[in-house]
Amino acid sequence: MLDQPHRVIAAACDGACSGNPGPGGWGALLRFEDGSVRELGASDPATTNNRMELTAALALYEALRDLPRHPDLVIRTDSRYLIDGLQKWLPGWKRKGWRTASGGQVLNRDLWEGLERARLADVRLVHVRGHSGDPDNDRCDAIAVAFARGQRPQLARESAAGTAPALVEQEPPSESATSRRATASSMTTATAMSRSQTPSRTAGRAAAASAAVPTATTGAAAPETGDDGPSELAPAPLQALLTRLELAERLAQGGFALTLLELAQLVEMPLRTLETRSEAWSWRDWRVQPAGEGRWRLERDAGGLETRE
Repeated sequence: MLDQPHRVIAAACDGACSGNPGPGGWGALLRFEDGSVRELGASDPATTNNRMELTAALALYEALRDLPRHPDLVIRTDSRYLIDGLQKWLPGWKRKGWRTASGGQVLNRDLWEGLERARLADVRLVHVRGHSGDPDNDRCDAIAVAFARGQRPQLARESAAGTAPALVEQEPPSESATSRRATASSMTTATAMSRSQTPSRTAGRAAAASAAVPTATTGAAAPETGDDGPSELAPAPLQALLTRLELAERLAQGGFALTLLELAQLVEMPLRTLETRSEAWSWRDWRVQPAGEGRWRLERDAGGLETRE
Protein backbone atom coordinates (compact mmCIF):
# COMPACT_ATOMS: atom_id res chain seq x y z
CA MET A 1 0.00 0.00 0.00
CA LEU A 2 1.29 3.43 -0.90
CA ASP A 3 2.04 5.82 1.95
CA GLN A 4 -0.56 8.50 2.45
CA PRO A 5 0.73 12.03 1.71
CA HIS A 6 1.43 14.18 4.73
CA ARG A 7 -0.96 16.97 5.64
CA VAL A 8 -0.12 20.61 4.93
CA ILE A 9 0.15 22.49 8.24
CA ALA A 10 1.25 25.97 7.05
CA ALA A 11 1.11 28.01 3.84
CA ALA A 12 2.17 31.50 2.76
CA CYS A 13 2.41 33.61 -0.39
CA ASP A 14 3.71 36.99 -1.56
CA GLY A 15 4.20 39.06 -4.71
CA ALA A 16 6.67 41.70 -5.83
CA CYS A 17 7.18 44.09 -8.73
CA SER A 18 10.26 46.05 -9.86
CA GLY A 19 8.40 49.21 -10.75
CA ASN A 20 4.63 49.25 -10.65
CA PRO A 21 3.96 48.30 -13.44
CA GLY A 22 7.14 46.52 -14.39
CA PRO A 23 8.83 43.11 -14.15
CA GLY A 24 7.28 41.09 -11.33
CA GLY A 25 7.54 37.86 -9.43
CA TRP A 26 5.63 35.78 -6.91
CA GLY A 27 6.52 33.21 -4.29
CA ALA A 28 4.62 30.68 -2.17
CA LEU A 29 5.40 27.82 0.16
CA LEU A 30 3.73 24.87 1.90
CA ARG A 31 4.93 23.19 5.09
CA PHE A 32 4.00 19.56 5.66
CA GLU A 33 3.34 17.61 8.82
CA ASP A 34 6.57 15.63 8.45
CA GLY A 35 8.66 18.82 8.43
CA SER A 36 9.18 18.98 4.66
CA VAL A 37 8.66 22.10 2.57
CA ARG A 38 7.54 22.82 -0.99
CA GLU A 39 8.22 26.22 -2.58
CA LEU A 40 6.65 27.72 -5.70
CA GLY A 41 7.40 30.81 -7.75
CA ALA A 42 7.65 32.39 -11.19
CA SER A 43 8.10 35.75 -12.92
CA ASP A 44 6.16 38.02 -15.26
CA PRO A 45 7.96 40.53 -17.52
CA ALA A 46 5.19 43.17 -17.44
CA THR A 47 2.79 43.25 -14.51
CA THR A 48 1.82 45.01 -11.27
CA ASN A 49 2.38 44.34 -7.61
CA ASN A 50 -1.28 43.50 -7.02
CA ARG A 51 -1.38 41.03 -9.90
CA MET A 52 1.60 39.22 -8.43
CA GLU A 53 -0.07 39.04 -5.01
CA LEU A 54 -3.18 37.50 -6.57
CA THR A 55 -1.19 35.15 -8.80
CA ALA A 56 0.74 33.82 -5.78
CA ALA A 57 -2.48 33.11 -3.90
CA LEU A 58 -4.07 31.45 -6.93
CA ALA A 59 -1.06 29.15 -7.39
CA LEU A 60 -1.17 28.25 -3.70
CA TYR A 61 -4.89 27.42 -3.77
CA GLU A 62 -4.36 25.23 -6.83
CA ALA A 63 -1.46 23.43 -5.14
CA LEU A 64 -3.54 22.84 -2.01
CA ARG A 65 -6.63 21.56 -3.80
CA ASP A 66 -5.67 17.89 -3.89
CA LEU A 67 -3.46 17.79 -0.79
CA PRO A 68 -4.56 16.63 2.68
CA ARG A 69 -4.79 19.65 4.97
CA HIS A 70 -4.62 20.13 8.72
CA PRO A 71 -7.98 21.52 9.96
CA ASP A 72 -6.22 24.59 11.39
CA LEU A 73 -4.38 25.42 8.16
CA VAL A 74 -4.38 29.09 7.13
CA ILE A 75 -2.67 31.02 4.32
CA ARG A 76 -0.44 33.80 5.63
CA THR A 77 -0.17 36.91 3.44
CA ASP A 78 0.78 40.56 3.88
CA SER A 79 -1.65 41.68 1.14
CA ARG A 80 -4.75 43.47 2.42
CA TYR A 81 -5.77 43.83 -1.22
CA LEU A 82 -6.02 40.04 -1.54
CA ILE A 83 -7.81 39.51 1.77
CA ASP A 84 -10.29 42.39 1.42
CA GLY A 85 -10.97 41.54 -2.21
CA LEU A 86 -11.95 37.94 -1.46
CA GLN A 87 -13.67 38.54 1.87
CA LYS A 88 -15.35 41.95 1.39
CA TRP A 89 -15.37 43.38 -2.10
CA LEU A 90 -16.01 40.42 -4.41
CA PRO A 91 -19.79 40.06 -3.84
CA GLY A 92 -20.36 43.78 -4.48
CA TRP A 93 -18.23 43.77 -7.62
CA LYS A 94 -20.26 40.91 -9.06
CA ARG A 95 -23.59 42.54 -8.23
CA LYS A 96 -22.48 45.67 -10.05
CA GLY A 97 -21.25 43.82 -13.14
CA TRP A 98 -17.60 43.99 -12.08
CA ARG A 99 -17.72 47.70 -11.39
CA THR A 100 -16.24 49.47 -8.40
CA ALA A 101 -18.19 51.78 -6.11
CA SER A 102 -17.06 54.71 -8.25
CA GLY A 103 -18.26 53.02 -11.44
CA GLY A 104 -14.88 52.04 -12.85
CA GLN A 105 -13.99 48.57 -14.07
CA VAL A 106 -12.53 46.22 -11.49
CA LEU A 107 -8.87 45.63 -12.26
CA ASN A 108 -7.45 42.10 -12.40
CA ARG A 109 -10.88 40.60 -12.97
CA ASP A 110 -9.38 37.47 -14.58
CA LEU A 111 -7.42 36.69 -11.43
CA TRP A 112 -10.32 37.48 -9.09
CA GLU A 113 -12.54 35.07 -11.03
CA GLY A 114 -9.82 32.42 -10.87
CA LEU A 115 -9.43 32.94 -7.14
CA GLU A 116 -13.18 32.67 -6.58
CA ARG A 117 -13.19 29.30 -8.35
CA ALA A 118 -10.05 28.00 -6.65
CA ARG A 119 -10.54 29.24 -3.08
CA LEU A 120 -10.99 26.58 -0.40
CA ALA A 121 -13.75 26.97 2.16
CA ASP A 122 -11.69 25.32 4.89
CA VAL A 123 -8.57 27.50 4.44
CA ARG A 124 -8.68 31.07 5.78
CA LEU A 125 -6.49 33.98 4.73
CA VAL A 126 -4.63 35.55 7.66
CA HIS A 127 -2.84 38.90 7.47
CA VAL A 128 0.75 39.26 8.65
CA ARG A 129 2.72 42.48 8.58
CA GLY A 130 5.37 42.38 5.88
CA HIS A 131 9.02 42.29 7.01
CA SER A 132 7.95 41.73 10.61
CA GLY A 133 10.01 38.60 11.19
CA ASP A 134 7.46 36.05 10.02
CA PRO A 135 9.80 33.43 8.49
CA ASP A 136 7.41 32.09 5.84
CA ASN A 137 6.34 35.55 4.71
CA ASP A 138 9.98 36.65 4.52
CA ARG A 139 10.89 33.59 2.48
CA CYS A 140 8.03 34.13 0.02
CA ASP A 141 9.07 37.78 -0.25
CA ALA A 142 12.65 36.76 -1.06
CA ILE A 143 11.45 34.37 -3.78
CA ALA A 144 9.14 36.98 -5.29
CA VAL A 145 11.79 39.74 -5.25
CA ALA A 146 14.37 37.45 -6.87
CA PHE A 147 12.01 36.58 -9.72
CA ALA A 148 11.06 40.25 -10.15
CA ARG A 149 14.75 41.02 -10.66
CA GLY A 150 15.11 38.40 -13.37
CA GLN A 151 16.95 35.91 -11.15
CA ARG A 152 16.31 32.17 -10.96
CA PRO A 153 16.14 31.39 -7.23
CA GLN A 154 16.50 27.85 -5.96
CA LEU A 155 13.23 26.51 -4.59
CA ALA A 156 12.83 23.79 -1.96
CA ARG A 157 10.93 20.65 -2.78
CA GLU A 158 9.53 18.22 -0.23
CA SER A 159 12.18 16.14 1.52
CA ALA A 160 12.29 13.61 4.32
CA ALA A 161 11.94 15.04 7.80
CA GLY A 162 15.22 15.88 9.47
CA THR A 163 17.11 16.42 6.21
CA ALA A 164 17.78 19.59 4.27
CA PRO A 165 15.20 20.33 1.56
CA ALA A 166 16.23 19.47 -1.97
CA LEU A 167 17.00 22.66 -3.86
CA VAL A 168 16.11 22.98 -7.51
CA GLU A 169 16.19 25.83 -9.97
CA GLN A 170 12.81 27.11 -11.08
CA GLU A 171 11.86 26.34 -14.66
CA PRO A 172 11.85 29.34 -17.02
CA PRO A 173 8.81 31.59 -16.48
CA SER A 174 7.29 30.56 -19.79
CA GLU A 175 6.79 27.05 -18.41
CA SER A 176 4.52 28.22 -15.58
CA ALA A 177 0.81 28.03 -16.31
CA THR A 178 0.06 30.43 -13.52
CA SER A 179 2.62 32.90 -14.85
CA ARG A 180 1.02 32.66 -18.30
CA ARG A 181 -2.31 33.65 -16.75
CA ALA A 182 -0.68 36.62 -15.06
CA THR A 183 0.81 37.92 -18.32
CA ALA A 184 -2.54 37.78 -20.10
CA SER A 185 -3.39 41.28 -18.93
CA SER A 186 -2.04 43.97 -21.27
CA MET A 187 0.30 46.77 -20.25
CA THR A 188 -2.61 49.14 -20.71
CA THR A 189 -4.46 47.44 -17.89
CA ALA A 190 -1.33 47.41 -15.76
CA THR A 191 -0.68 51.10 -16.33
CA ALA A 192 -4.26 51.95 -15.42
CA MET A 193 -3.88 50.49 -11.95
CA SER A 194 -6.04 52.40 -9.49
CA ARG A 195 -4.33 54.55 -6.87
CA SER A 196 -7.01 53.43 -4.42
CA GLN A 197 -5.64 49.88 -4.33
CA THR A 198 -3.28 48.58 -1.67
CA PRO A 199 -0.08 50.68 -1.48
CA SER A 200 3.16 48.97 -2.43
CA ARG A 201 6.30 48.81 -0.33
CA THR A 202 9.95 48.40 -1.08
CA ALA A 203 10.91 44.78 -0.41
CA GLY A 204 14.00 43.24 1.01
CA ARG A 205 16.90 43.70 3.31
CA ALA A 206 20.22 44.97 1.83
CA ALA A 207 19.93 48.77 1.88
CA ALA A 208 23.59 49.21 1.02
CA ALA A 209 22.99 47.76 -2.45
CA SER A 210 20.36 50.33 -3.45
CA ALA A 211 22.58 52.06 -6.01
CA ALA A 212 23.25 48.84 -7.89
CA VAL A 213 20.07 46.74 -7.61
CA PRO A 214 16.58 47.76 -8.88
CA THR A 215 13.98 48.08 -6.15
CA ALA A 216 11.12 45.58 -6.04
CA THR A 217 7.82 46.39 -4.35
CA THR A 218 5.67 43.87 -2.51
CA GLY A 219 2.18 44.13 -1.12
CA ALA A 220 2.05 45.46 2.45
CA ALA A 221 -0.36 47.37 4.64
CA ALA A 222 1.63 50.60 4.39
CA PRO A 223 4.55 51.96 2.33
CA GLU A 224 8.05 51.33 3.63
CA THR A 225 11.28 52.61 2.10
CA GLY A 226 14.98 52.10 2.46
CA ASP A 227 15.27 48.34 1.71
CA ASP A 228 16.50 46.80 -1.50
CA GLY A 229 15.84 43.09 -1.38
CA PRO A 230 17.26 40.01 0.33
CA SER A 231 20.95 39.85 1.13
CA GLU A 232 23.03 37.91 -1.37
CA LEU A 233 25.75 37.21 1.24
CA ALA A 234 24.39 33.84 2.36
CA PRO A 235 22.39 31.01 0.75
CA ALA A 236 18.62 31.27 1.12
CA PRO A 237 18.36 28.38 3.64
CA LEU A 238 20.79 30.15 5.98
CA GLN A 239 18.89 33.42 5.61
CA ALA A 240 15.67 31.60 6.48
CA LEU A 241 17.36 30.01 9.50
CA LEU A 242 18.57 33.40 10.74
CA THR A 243 15.05 34.77 10.44
CA ARG A 244 13.67 31.89 12.52
CA LEU A 245 16.35 32.31 15.18
CA GLU A 246 15.68 36.05 15.42
CA LEU A 247 11.98 35.34 15.73
CA ALA A 248 12.63 32.74 18.45
CA GLU A 249 14.61 35.31 20.44
CA ARG A 250 11.78 37.85 20.18
CA LEU A 251 9.22 35.26 21.25
CA ALA A 252 11.34 34.27 24.23
CA GLN A 253 11.90 37.87 25.32
CA GLY A 254 8.20 38.67 25.04
CA GLY A 255 7.07 35.52 26.84
CA PHE A 256 4.63 34.71 24.05
CA ALA A 257 2.84 31.35 24.00
CA LEU A 258 2.71 29.33 20.77
CA THR A 259 0.20 26.79 19.57
CA LEU A 260 1.52 23.40 18.53
CA LEU A 261 1.14 24.32 14.86
CA GLU A 262 3.04 27.58 15.34
CA LEU A 263 5.79 25.78 17.24
CA ALA A 264 6.12 23.14 14.50
CA GLN A 265 6.45 25.91 11.94
CA LEU A 266 9.12 27.71 13.97
CA VAL A 267 11.33 24.73 14.81
CA GLU A 268 10.61 22.91 11.52
CA MET A 269 9.81 19.61 13.22
CA PRO A 270 7.01 17.20 12.31
CA LEU A 271 3.75 18.02 14.04
CA ARG A 272 3.22 14.39 14.98
CA THR A 273 6.54 14.42 16.86
CA LEU A 274 5.59 17.48 18.89
CA GLU A 275 2.19 16.00 19.72
CA THR A 276 3.91 13.28 21.75
CA ARG A 277 5.70 15.75 24.02
CA SER A 278 4.51 16.99 27.37
CA GLU A 279 7.75 17.93 29.20
CA ALA A 280 10.23 20.74 28.57
CA TRP A 281 12.87 20.11 25.90
CA SER A 282 15.77 21.98 24.26
CA TRP A 283 15.88 23.49 20.79
CA ARG A 284 19.09 25.27 19.79
CA ASP A 285 19.62 28.02 22.41
CA TRP A 286 16.16 27.82 23.97
CA ARG A 287 14.17 25.65 26.36
CA VAL A 288 10.69 24.88 25.07
CA GLN A 289 8.38 24.90 28.10
CA PRO A 290 4.76 23.71 28.30
CA ALA A 291 2.48 26.68 29.02
CA GLY A 292 -0.82 24.85 29.50
CA GLU A 293 -3.84 24.46 27.22
CA GLY A 294 -1.67 22.94 24.50
CA ARG A 295 0.63 25.97 24.23
CA TRP A 296 4.40 26.32 24.59
CA ARG A 297 6.87 29.09 25.50
CA LEU A 298 10.53 29.61 24.65
CA GLU A 299 13.05 30.51 27.34
CA ARG A 300 16.73 31.30 26.82
CA ASP A 301 18.97 28.34 27.60
CA ALA A 302 22.62 29.36 27.43
CA GLY A 303 23.74 25.75 27.10
CA GLY A 304 20.85 24.55 24.99
CA LEU A 305 21.40 21.99 22.28
CA GLU A 306 19.06 21.31 19.40
CA THR A 307 16.96 18.20 19.97
CA ARG A 308 17.00 15.93 16.91
CA GLU A 309 14.66 13.08 16.14
